[in-house]
Amino acid sequence: MTKPSVLAALLHGLRGGSIEVVDLTAPLSSATPVIQLPEPFGQTQVFELEEISRYDDRGPAWYWNNFRTGEHTGTHFDAPNHWVTGKDLADVASVPASRLIAPAAVLDFSALAAKDPDFLVEVDHIKAWETEHGPLPEGGWLLLRTGWDARSESQEEFLNADGDGPHTPGLSPECARWVAEESPVIGLGTETVGTDAGAAHSFDPVFPCHSYLMGNDKYGLTQLRNLAELPATGAVVIAGPLPIVTGSGSPARVLALVERPVGERS
Repeated sequence: MTKPSVLAALLHGLRGGSIEVVDLTAPLSSATPVIQLPEPFGQTQVFELEEISRYDDRGPAWYWNNFRTGEHTGTHFDAPNHWVTGKDLADVASVPASRLIAPAAVLDFSALAAKDPDFLVEVDHIKAWETEHGPLPEGGWLLLRTGWDARSESQEEFLNADGDGPHTPGLSPECARWVAEESPVIGLGTETVGTDAGAAHSFDPVFPCHSYLMGNDKYGLTQLRNLAELPATGAVVIAGPLPIVTGSGSPARVLALVERPVGERS
């Protein structure tokens, strides 16, 4: 008897509704919030479309555009060479394709972040989650749900900055080091503009998620949406950055596969 095909079973689940595809990607447009660095640092480019033709004398049967933006705009993937600690490691085009499909652990801190926008996840928070749900997945993603995607229609609300800088949740320096050096995951995913907390410019080291993760050949996924639709464990994330040669990252389409009983789709 022929052994049942795993891929055939996957397609059957997708078509039959027992496997749901959840889009974790924010739409990419000129309204997409972008990070703002203090002067004199260089700034990323807001997403722009430049029309080449639209069924007109420039091209009677086709519509297409040029686009211009930064690598780290909207929902995007951070490669190790994005940070000085990983400068000799992989660019985004060199990330093994097999690492772009991985299991996910979703840690929900949305209630705490709603009370305190500067909320920081500590190692003890993750250990408590593991006590309830089991260990973080080997070779998987740690996805940080904070409810911040509800702010993504407004640059001002999303960055949440004042005279002291941005106020957004994230990992403490010690937690960032633990995730990078001791946990089994390949990277961190967040709903905020970057993998670091808003106050990380004043941490030691500065921007510890970038410093520790990139330096340990791990990755970042940022500006994710719809993490509320994922279970704490069991989802599979598919991250699709553009393979930009020598690039430090790329806007990405990020999807999650979630197994659900038929009739119980979110």
